[in-house]
Amino acid sequence: MGRVIRAQRKGAGSVFKSHTHHRKGPARFRSLDFGERNGYLKGVVTDIIHDPGRGAPLAKVTFRHPFRYKKQNELFVAAEGLYTGQFIYCGKKATLVVGNVLPIRSIPEGAVICNVEHHVGDRGVFARASGDYAIVISHNPDNDTSRIKLPSGAKKIVPSGCRAMIGQVAGGGRTEKPLLKAGNAYHKFRKVGLIAARRTGRLRGQAAATAAKADKTS
Repeated sequence: MGRVIRAQRKGAGSVFKSHTHHRKGPARFRSLDFGERNGYLKGVVTDIIHDPGRGAPLAKVTFRHPFRYKKQNELFVAAEGLYTGQFIYCGKKATLVVGNVLPIRSIPEGAVICNVEHHVGDRGVFARASGDYAIVISHNPDNDTSRIKLPSGAKKIVPSGCRAMIGQVAGGGRTEKPLLKAGNAYHKFRKVGLIAARRTGRLRGQAAATAAKADKTS
């Protein structure tokens, strides 16, 4: 069994644990149901929020429940140009407007899309980071598949029934903002523990160990 080295014993305490309890929730489409398969459902954007640990903003969308007298709240990855109070339509018969969610078979070739499903009903997998988008390349009606170009440049074939949001993800160019001062870079890239101390010579474990050995022998 290994031992904890001196630098780690002096270091930043316990293992870092991500503060996931601040996060607003999973960003995904609503569950696929009869209404979306055969017509459309209307929702309204009630708020656009920041989610810690994510570059892209999220949109809170409220739908009327299709069967019960109540409302459904969903969290979508916000598309560029989305605004509070905007109506969003999800379903096969929705119009081709930024923010609407349609099956890929209803989207023309060359259209810009985001938050694309990999399998029908998985609620969105591809092109979800800030500024990302995919492009519809072609449709194959014989086997009901569509070819899309992902943000990486890779081409992928997915079932034409997979849903996607029209437009590109908001927050593009986020990483292009200049850091402006050394302090910002320090906080952005700071390592946990005594890595910097070791690098700058403030802590030299080997030298300390050698000195301790010399003390023992004398």
